[in-house]
Amino acid sequence: MITELQALILGAVQGLTEFLPVSSSAHLVLVPWLFGWEDPGLAFDVALHLGSLVALLIFYWREWVWMALSIVRPDAPSRRLLILLILASIPGAVIGLLLEKQAETIFRSPLLIACTLAMMGIVLWVADVMGRKAKEMQDLTLGDAILIGLSQALAIIPGVSRSGSTITTARILGVAREDSANFSFLMATPIIAGAGLHEMPKIMHQGIDGILVAGFVSSAVFSLLAIAALVKFVRTRTYQPFAWYRIAIAIFVIAVVYARS
Repeated sequence: MITELQALILGAVQGLTEFLPVSSSAHLVLVPWLFGWEDPGLAFDVALHLGSLVALLIFYWREWVWMALSIVRPDAPSRRLLILLILASIPGAVIGLLLEKQAETIFRSPLLIACTLAMMGIVLWVADVMGRKAKEMQDLTLGDAILIGLSQALAIIPGVSRSGSTITTARILGVAREDSANFSFLMATPIIAGAGLHEMPKIMHQGIDGILVAGFVSSAVFSLLAIAALVKFVRTRTYQPFAWYRIAIAIFVIAVVYARS
């Protein structure tokens, strides 16, 4: 079992990488692998994602309130956004359930993670350079939402990144950088909530202890910081630093794999 300090570190890793387009699942596999820590288990992973969910609800509470009220009030933009988010969430939820076992086993290879980190880094870089249009969130079509949702389903593979794949697809579709991030984060809310509810029995079976609480709180705090920082960053900057980071980490992981072989 991991220590509370390790739980805090992994919570910070989850929080910082869940919303930056660098793949939280990859980092949560690679950090214990690099330092020789024990596998914290699925219940701990669920606790970390619930921390990220809390951060999302705090940061976007106004948007979710408006969307909820649009069901009974005449607020066409909020109602339309809610429909787009529902449609975009379906592919990720279905594929996540179908490939759940693979995500816990064969998709956790460090070499596979390195390859997906590098490939998606290159795709993100190209998409950000080419996607110079300024389509806003309210301009998204049903087709746009479904395509972004399909790309989110690829995040079942560590190294792809939920935020990375959805932001990349949104940029390819011509969505402005800040709106790409906001739609990606709003779309993550129902996916993380659904996955958390699906796996909640595992937490209840294991019981809530100090390690789970430490990871949850650390994840929530650092997730909130990461969301606010990225939304502010892309108002004036590009996504290219994250693409280069992904490639650098991939090279580092491959070097460690071959050094240990």
